[in-house]
Amino acid sequence: MKKPITPSPKESPTPEEEKLLTSLRAASWSEFRGQEKLKETLKIAITAAKKRKEPLEHILLYGPPGLGKTTMAHLIGKELGVNVRVTSGPAIERAGDLAAILTNLEPHDILFIDEIHRLNKVVEETIYPAMEDFAHDIIIGKGPSARTLRLDLPPFTIIGATTRIGLLSSPLRDRFGVVSRLSFYEPEELKHILSLAAKKLQTAIHPVALTELSRRGRGTPRIALRLLKRVRDVAQVEGVGEITEAILTRSFSMLEVDHMGLDSSDRRLLTTVIDKFAGGPVGIDTLAAALSEDIGTVEEVLEPYLMQIGFLKRTPRGRVVTSQGFKHLGKTIPKHLQEELF
Repeated sequence: MKKPITPSPKESPTPEEEKLLTSLRAASWSEFRGQEKLKETLKIAITAAKKRKEPLEHILLYGPPGLGKTTMAHLIGKELGVNVRVTSGPAIERAGDLAAILTNLEPHDILFIDEIHRLNKVVEETIYPAMEDFAHDIIIGKGPSARTLRLDLPPFTIIGATTRIGLLSSPLRDRFGVVSRLSFYEPEELKHILSLAAKKLQTAIHPVALTELSRRGRGTPRIALRLLKRVRDVAQVEGVGEITEAILTRSFSMLEVDHMGLDSSDRRLLTTVIDKFAGGPVGIDTLAAALSEDIGTVEEVLEPYLMQIGFLKRTPRGRVVTSQGFKHLGKTIPKHLQEELF
């Protein structure tokens, strides 16, 4: 009999979960904890733009998923008092789609493009004059008789978000005035975020449970908030509504989340590298095939946190599980890795 699969907190949220997570987003800069250096940079840029009565410089935010890139774009729009139009790279299939969006923007509006690394080449080349000159070129006709019509656009700001900045072309990347990386959050920062979210959900949470939940949030607000939602469900069904230490322990057991915040998919990656490839090194293509996962999923979702906590490292020859990773799983380090890891 097959063991039932427990959904991972890292999986794509359902529409209902997405709606809940949206409602739990920070509504002001004071609620947005973490990313202090980036916030300081943005506040200066916003204040300068407001004083000059100019549109904000184009901004590129990159980093692992779930760290608050979309939330930050909405906060910037709120601070400037302008509209934020949200779209994504895959959604803009043709140059005409981009033209329809750009021509409907109001002066100083923000166009937020998620997964901007997935813009196709034709659309990307069309966006260059829009970013630099606030103009959109339309080609009318074909062949020798073709001519170009330039449409003037209102001044606006593009905020691009990507989890894979290496896939952006240099010409596109260089057109952003502010390029900033979002880093993982500290447990204390997650603790503040979870505390505010619990109040919005009208759910009581014991201080010790709050600390433990923030420690297992993988440094990622989205994951921490989804864990909070699932723990709240257990508290309401099996308890009296309050999230206690006992409820938390029961919830993490059901979700297969250990004391480091690793779930079954994380442990499966580490175990695969150790058991099938003697701890590494193993190439990303081979590893993805062994896990039956997409390369992008391994690089964007599974690896970043494992590398952040020092359980996995990249080498010129491939991925290698570190001594901490072996220790966490209770595995013996092979002889060929002992000299390299110690």
